[in-house]
Amino acid sequence: MDFTATLLFFALLISSTEALDPCGSQPDNSDLSVIPIYGRCSPFNPPKPESWVNTIIDMASKDPERVKYLSTLVAQKTTAVPIASGQQLLSIGNYVVKVKLGTPGQTMFMVLDTSNDVAWAPCTGCTGCTPTTFSPNASSSYGSLGCSLPKCTQVHGLSCPATGAAACSFNQSYGGDSSFSANLVQDSLTLANDVVPNFAFGCINTISGKSVPPQGLLGLGRGPLSLLSQSGPLYSSVFSYCLPSFKSYYFSGSLKLGPVGQPDNIQTTPLLKNPHRPSLYYVNLTGVSVGQVQVAIAPEYLAFNPNTGAGTIIDSGTVVTRFVQPVYEAIRNEFVKQVKGPFTIIGVFETCFDASAEVEAPLITLHFQGLSVKLPMENTFLHTSAGSRACLAIAPVPNNVNSAMNVIANLQQQNHRILFDVANSRLGIAREACN
Repeated sequence: MDFTATLLFFALLISSTEALDPCGSQPDNSDLSVIPIYGRCSPFNPPKPESWVNTIIDMASKDPERVKYLSTLVAQKTTAVPIASGQQLLSIGNYVVKVKLGTPGQTMFMVLDTSNDVAWAPCTGCTGCTPTTFSPNASSSYGSLGCSLPKCTQVHGLSCPATGAAACSFNQSYGGDSSFSANLVQDSLTLANDVVPNFAFGCINTISGKSVPPQGLLGLGRGPLSLLSQSGPLYSSVFSYCLPSFKSYYFSGSLKLGPVGQPDNIQTTPLLKNPHRPSLYYVNLTGVSVGQVQVAIAPEYLAFNPNTGAGTIIDSGTVVTRFVQPVYEAIRNEFVKQVKGPFTIIGVFETCFDASAEVEAPLITLHFQGLSVKLPMENTFLHTSAGSRACLAIAPVPNNVNSAMNVIANLQQQNHRILFDVANSRLGIAREACN
């Protein structure tokens, strides 16, 4: 092989490798990759080497704190959680997206969270943070925000001093057992090919607890400081994501921002809004079927009630779908009728059975207003690492949560395109291979 041919060979090899790079951006570079928190493309490692199913069980064990946290997201509630120093460990945050903050852009892997509004990132000098932080001094477009601005009110910032100016400082809880203190600042946010100038976010200076995402959070809720609100006409309050399976170590899903490229023929259900929990995406779950049997569920356990917060939400940060106790028991009892036992408990999963019976086990169908979703086997059952047991992958809402809220979680959303059309108050769901 002559020298020219050799160069051509290596050029083609490099080009082919880049084309097949699972950690790269989407083919047209317009979508963001959605990365499983412990996937190859993520900078975070599991707490210890173990099977993926044990990792999921460990992740799902944090769900009670997550659900408790979601139940406290009440409008105009000021958080007054004491801030203390402490070493942070990764606990909550199942999918991350790669973004850039500042000019020039500094890469951060932020947790994707549909139930939060304000974005935040750890900044240089942060106490209790991991080494990867955003450096305001290295960005030419960085700016601080004062305590007298309307944006400071939106994060329930601390009161301004009696005299003189001050930065907008605020405290916030997250995940039920953690909190942080931050200053509200603004800088450029780069998402794939798009730049959102003067994007307001929390610059974290102190963390307490184990649940605050190490490199920050990107809030996709509906509040005034969410990405949808701050990006305005750029994304027209429309986004969708496809979450890959937690088993997809080498692959990523996608986050599509804006109406362009969204699926045309997708079945939808109305998005409901709770004025007391305005960030959350409520939907009208009307029933659940186990196989061919529609489970008998009293309507009040599914009904949307904006006064109490009751109803059903779609959430990206909870691992296993949770139903209030009467709904869960009705589903489980019907499942047990149709599947050969005996049944055992593994972690948060209370209905585990011999995997040989899985072939004949009934699938779960979620009935929403105008839309029914039959969950495939991979979204219905979870296998033990030895493969001998299969578990029904749903769980009850924790007893210590004073909320009648059902949560459709990410294990059941995986390999589906979930469309959030906030502008038209509708949510779409369609089967899609996200890997």
